[in-house]
Amino acid sequence: MEFERKKYNHTHINIAPLVDVALLLLLFFMLTSYLIQEPVINIKLPESKTAEPKEKEILTIHIAKGGEIYFMDRRVNLEGLHEEIKNSLINMKIEFLRIKADKDADVGTLISVIDEVRLAGIRNYSIVTERR
Repeated sequence: MEFERKKYNHTHINIAPLVDVALLLLLFFMLTSYLIQEPVINIKLPESKTAEPKEKEILTIHIAKGGEIYFMDRRVNLEGLHEEIKNSLINMKIEFLRIKADKDADVGTLISVIDEVRLAGIRNYSIVTERR
């Protein structure tokens, strides 16, 4: 006498596609987070109630906390700053400049940078702040 065995239907979930999707998402977020970088110069801007929203900036001078001066993301000396600005103005034909000074930067350095900007022939400049 032959008995018929009861067939069990085992339902298994194939997790290989799930692992593939998880790894692709991980790779996507790793690559996009690498592409979104903060500027190399670490500056904490002072706050202001009347600050304008950020726009695409063209000519910028950064003054770091330690007194380092950067023009267009290149470190420059204070003495050669107006020559760098003049050379950039010839290529870009723009007569407006933004100054981003760290809130802990020396005010004397800021005044010296403003003097160099005015020596370069720029009368339209602004000091960038953050909105409170």
